Amino acid sequence: MPDKVCRTELEGPVARLRIPGGAQFSRRDLLVALRRQVEQLAVKECVRGVLVCGQGDQFCQVAVTGTMTPPDAARLSAFGQEVLFGLEGLGKPVVAALSGEVTGLGLELALACSFIVAGHSARFGFPEISQGHVPAFGGSQRLARLVGRSVAKQLLFTGELIGAEEALRVRLVNRLYGQAELEQAAMALLQRVCTRSPLALRVGGEVVDAGYAIDLKTACLLERDAFALCFASRDQKEGMGSFLEKREPQFTGE
Repeated sequence: MPDKVCRTELEGPVARLRIPGGAQFSRRDLLVALRRQVEQLAVKECVRGVLVCGQGDQFCQVAVTGTMTPPDAARLSAFGQEVLFGLEGLGKPVVAALSGEVTGLGLELALACSFIVAGHSARFGFPEISQGHVPAFGGSQRLARLVGRSVAKQLLFTGELIGAEEALRVRLVNRLYGQAELEQAAMALLQRVCTRSPLALRVGGEVVDAGYAIDLKTACLLERDAFALCFASRDQKEGMGSFLEKREPQFTGE
């Protein structure tokens, strides 16, 4: 089932993870498949980064069941949050390249990525309010941390979708590309990122995530320890050596 729901294609050091559109799978089916893919990507040393994208102009459209008991809803929410924490903590850069409508679970998935790039046709939002509920898989919390409480409440309370230009303005997305070049440009960007030290990428991401919600002084102590840790690595010695010798570094993650 996981391979039928989500497909992974290797392109050099980058794994392209395709999430289906068309609402042919349930939320649980997609989350189960995504968890399996994340577990496999985590242990593949040849994979240094992940590009998350849709199929055509659709991204992560799922079939939604009309009724759930409160205990069933709580279990689904807890499971989905666990899966997206796994994606967020993969330890490798994960870039979402999005087009078309990105809503609900699709937007929650994208917010768990390292950052988002989008085509000019993309639209973003949480329409759950019109169905009488709120996001289930960490979307409200990640959104507020990314764009601020006021913008997050606007999107959550109105259920309206915003266009790509507005998403860029409020810092929901990092870059915009023409639709025809979106995946190619996102892949090129991620491949450049993957030439950096895997250790420094992992540690740097962990420091940013851990330090974001705590006071500055404590966060800077985390940065100090991460900086010191890097100097115990072969990657740091390779990076410094290549800089002094004016050549491209060959990082191994050690």
